[in-house]
Amino acid sequence: MGRIFLFAATLLGGLGVAFGAFGAHALRSQLDPNALAIFETAVRYQMYHALALALVALCLDRPHPPPTLAIAGYSFMIGTGLFSGSLYALSLTGIKALGAITPLGGVAYLVGWICFALAAWSLKS
Repeated sequence: MGRIFLFAATLLGGLGVAFGAFGAHALRSQLDPNALAIFETAVRYQMYHALALALVALCLDRPHPPPTLAIAGYSFMIGTGLFSGSLYALSLTGIKALGAITPLGGVAYLVGWICFALAAWSLKS
């Protein structure tokens, strides 16, 4: 499972760099400042959670990883899809209803961080 999370982390990180460059260069003249700020927020949270997912993957290589570690990894992936994905779509389409999905991604991120904290507490040295 660690290999899957590490692969997903590298994919999300690479896409975050690509999306960030796309936003900075191609979208700067196409989107209004508010939509561009929304797009940049999506990139920022995607990058944070790509790094968090990579750390989860590395922690899974330890002997006897707690199950909350896997839950954290899945939560970070789901959170990125819902949170960043909905913000990308909102900024590019202007469909305000997509903003209703974003808090679900935020909840997934919070679940991930709580599970990661629980896993960290229970990891043996």
